Amino acid sequence: MRIGIPRETLEGETRVAATPETVKKYVAGGNSVIVERGAGDAARYPDQAYEAAGASAGSRTDALGADMVLTVRMPDAGGLGALKPGAILVGMLDPYDSEGLARLAATGVTGFALEAAPRITRAQSLDVLSSQANLAGYKAVLLAAHYYGRLFPMMMTAAGTLKAARAVVLGAGVAGLQAIATARRLGAVVEASDVRPAAKEQVESLGAKFIDVPFETDEEREIAQGVGGYARPMPAAWMARQAALVSERCKQADIVITTALIPGRPAPTLVSAETVQAMKPGSVLVDLAVERGGNCPLSEKGQVVEKHGVTLVGLTNLPALVPTDASALYARNVMDFLKLLVDKDGSPAMQREDEIVAACLVCEAGNVVRRS
Repeated sequence: MRIGIPRETLEGETRVAATPETVKKYVAGGNSVIVERGAGDAARYPDQAYEAAGASAGSRTDALGADMVLTVRMPDAGGLGALKPGAILVGMLDPYDSEGLARLAATGVTGFALEAAPRITRAQSLDVLSSQANLAGYKAVLLAAHYYGRLFPMMMTAAGTLKAARAVVLGAGVAGLQAIATARRLGAVVEASDVRPAAKEQVESLGAKFIDVPFETDEEREIAQGVGGYARPMPAAWMARQAALVSERCKQADIVITTALIPGRPAPTLVSAETVQAMKPGSVLVDLAVERGGNCPLSEKGQVVEKHGVTLVGLTNLPALVPTDASALYARNVMDFLKLLVDKDGSPAMQREDEIVAACLVCEAGNVVRRS
């Protein structure tokens, strides 16, 4: 099979869908690989490294015209037009973007959106959301440290003692847990909140304090369990109690990192404008959900702004700020997914009945298969 690796064209997207490590394995499996010239430059993977791994460097048309095309994001209009009908496209294609999927289906390719993989044990090695969220949580803390005008750890000096920073992490999924761990390693005192009861043990195992919002009804407790590892929208009464408690913690914090996302829905508001106004001057809020509307209404997508004395970091696509490692993890995720599509000798062998393949399939033969 001929596998193509095009350069990403989305502004700020520095990742690449294959690395020399994975290319070498594709070639060893009997595939030919063509990499668009410069595709890995932003991630510090030069063309020479791909060629040494057995790939050939070519034009954008060559890469997009392959039998199987591996991308990080949905190709732009020109890229879609260069895809070959009947080819396979694998990437983070946003399964909730119905308009984008319709455009993709019109090309006649078979598309797989890796974000749609189920949260099951067998799919952990190809879970792109987890691998990239892990890096986002880490980078969020480094950004907070950069914009915060003080130190994270307590420090005792001859000139006096500096108090440790107080951090609040909202959402204890993959990104939130990594943010907690990283902030703790830097010496901050950390509190965290999540709607799922199971998160309490994970938060406390990392040395943070769990902000516990009691459940008053069986309905609240049931909804809080989530589905497939994701949180579900909570009842208004519980959200009001959580908002009041979180607001008080945020007012006392130096660093706030919000990570709450619900697939296919706008990000829930966790930190109100009034709470930001009451936060300490010089404090920092990093909003990892800003691409889906944000967990704070004052966050601005793609911007770092100061409002009411608080620095609001609304940078999107944090994994792209660490592109070498982000690409390495993503490329391994893709490679593990392809084991369900390609036989050991490199010939197509799509396991359609497999629940992972079925969940990720978004278009085929000109039709959208999965709609939000």
